[in-house]
Amino acid sequence: MESDKPALPDRLRVAVLGCGSVGSQVVRLLDEQARDLAARVGAPVELAGVAVRRLDAPRDVEVPDGLLTTDATGLVTRDDVDLVVEVIGGIEPARSLILAALESGKSVVTANKALLAEDGPTLFEAAEKVGRDLYYEAAVAGAIPILRPLRESLAGDKVTRVLGIVNGTTNFILDRMDTSGAGFAEALEEAQELGYAEADPTADVEGFDAAAKAAILASLAFHSRVTANDVYREGISEVTAADVASARDMSSVVKLLAICELRPTDDGQSAVAVRVHPAMIPRSHPLASVREAYNAVFVESEAAGQLMFYGPGAGGAPTASAVLGDLVTVARNRLAETRGAGESAYADRAVLPMGETVTRYHVAIDVDDRAGVLAAVAMAFSEHGVSIQTVRQEGRGEDAQLVVVSHESSDAQLAATVATLSGMDAVREVTSVMRVEGIAE
Repeated sequence: MESDKPALPDRLRVAVLGCGSVGSQVVRLLDEQARDLAARVGAPVELAGVAVRRLDAPRDVEVPDGLLTTDATGLVTRDDVDLVVEVIGGIEPARSLILAALESGKSVVTANKALLAEDGPTLFEAAEKVGRDLYYEAAVAGAIPILRPLRESLAGDKVTRVLGIVNGTTNFILDRMDTSGAGFAEALEEAQELGYAEADPTADVEGFDAAAKAAILASLAFHSRVTANDVYREGISEVTAADVASARDMSSVVKLLAICELRPTDDGQSAVAVRVHPAMIPRSHPLASVREAYNAVFVESEAAGQLMFYGPGAGGAPTASAVLGDLVTVARNRLAETRGAGESAYADRAVLPMGETVTRYHVAIDVDDRAGVLAAVAMAFSEHGVSIQTVRQEGRGEDAQLVVVSHESSDAQLAATVATLSGMDAVREVTSVMRVEGIAE
């Protein structure tokens, strides 16, 4: 009796959406590593087509004749396509194309952090409905394998905190400010000249890119749906050379951090807190040594303890490496007629507002240089329940400044303290408020 099941393919054909810096490297690796990929997957993996906006645009690699097309929808729904790689980015048309691919029975590999952070559940539900894979290792931290360890290697553990440098542009800028004493504008200009920053760097320097990645990390780590809108976000454009120098005086360094953590709630359960902002961390902390445009993610869990993942967080070839790793996995699953883990949101934890987030703070205050000012400033902190860890005065006369480092308090308490300070006669200006993370080793 003949089976109604369709015969397994003797080869797997891949459609690639986009042929920019990442897509072109995916195309190159598919060609150069064809023999190894076939051995690892169990069948040849062939390029079926590459969808682009313009056929005549310059490209880093030569795409074989007849494989370029501007009909992306037609490509992802073709009967002879088994797998789809989406590396065009953005929300649309990427969302519609991924949904069309899944609905027509294709497994999908994507690097689209913005889309996953905004509407990931829609994509996961579509993949679940048709029994296909949606993999996205390249969406966070480039070549660094972090999503798979969270989803698979730590599946038997309880992750309590994820702390990461997940944007290479901002790390390069802050590193330059620390090592050379440059201001933000000067360091940004150097990053642009070297190709680490876009002509319009807003997505990077204002923290949007890191916030999308934080949402993805929190969703995986804590088995709850977290979107980019749930992430508190501050960029680095207001970080000054004085902030960086002050951090140096404390044997610390300023980094833009994505911080995802579980926090206890009044009912004895736990909720998710997710934030992206510049922070001072001790130079002894492993993340402090992450230099240039590199990324690193520090994971804390109950059983495994502390783990750190480090490497290049962007770039065509590193990101394509992560894409190809996912492609091998979904190709194997396709041949085995199975699928990998889908969305895990069973915990359904609430996301805490930023006001309830607890951390330490570094506050720089321009003050009148006269008797009683320090006591008045200390009283303002005390009134709002913010305990002072250290305080020092810098300068004299019109240059007098108090630098206060607090013990842990809530963001709401600190905001109320700053409001009170700003209204005091003896305070000329609260010049800087920066969070302090980590404990010196």
